[in-house]
Amino acid sequence: MSKVKIITDSCSDLPAEIVEAYDIEFLNIEVNINNKTYYDRHNLQPEEFYKLITTGDELPKTSRITPAKFKETYEEALKNYDQILVIAFSSKLSGILESAVMAKRELDSEKIVIIDSKAASVGQGLLVYQAAVMLKDGYSLEETAAQTVEAASKLEHVFAVGDLEMLKRGGRISKTKAVMANVLNIKSILHILDGEILPYDKIRGKKRMVSYLLSEIEKKADRPDSQVMAVTHSKNSKYAARLKEEIENKFKPQDILVSEMGAAVGSHAGPGSLAVVFKNSEKIAEPKIY
Repeated sequence: MSKVKIITDSCSDLPAEIVEAYDIEFLNIEVNINNKTYYDRHNLQPEEFYKLITTGDELPKTSRITPAKFKETYEEALKNYDQILVIAFSSKLSGILESAVMAKRELDSEKIVIIDSKAASVGQGLLVYQAAVMLKDGYSLEETAAQTVEAASKLEHVFAVGDLEMLKRGGRISKTKAVMANVLNIKSILHILDGEILPYDKIRGKKRMVSYLLSEIEKKADRPDSQVMAVTHSKNSKYAARLKEEIENKFKPQDILVSEMGAAVGSHAGPGSLAVVFKNSEKIAEPKIY
């Protein structure tokens, strides 16, 4: 049986215990805050990140992983493994996928399979986790990659944005809209469609986040009791715990993966956000294998 190494990036927001348990190669995104460079989830954990962004005036800046870093990682992995599976952050949100593919082409290796997940945050993390479980259970790289792409094609992400400040500072919404939304206590709902983050809906009040996300699962989930779902948040553990409990009580899924958004994703989402990821009954993305 071939030994396969999984490689992913910290945009996946995978909890450290899963990374360690499945021996996943975890490439950390570079983040610059207040003229100091950090590496997401290496020397900058989520709790410290959210403290830093509330005290600084500048918007955090993230840098994609370079082709050279991927090449170095591939070469090192192939010393001990027969094949490599890379599950990358959506190509529509970052150049990480491009770097991964460039490095593969430079090595000209057929031992490396790369998936553009068209997913983000714990959605990407859920795909990595499920692929790791398959490989541990004895599935081949080809079988695992095919099922990962199938899962990614129906992966639904729904985000309730807690604080519009980061979106305002990043130029994604106007200052006027941000001020009005805060005054009226309006929370934006975003979703990911074929790898791209798009506006989806609006709700009034933070307390409605949980009930809204539950209603989306009810409307769209494919046999919720037979799937693994995921919940993620940014400095919003109270509501994440409540959402997890409500999902368990109402839908009884096989499992629920819970994580906190790190600096790579939190630099754009900001604090107070809450999201759920689950399998939709319909195909909503076109993930690609390289």
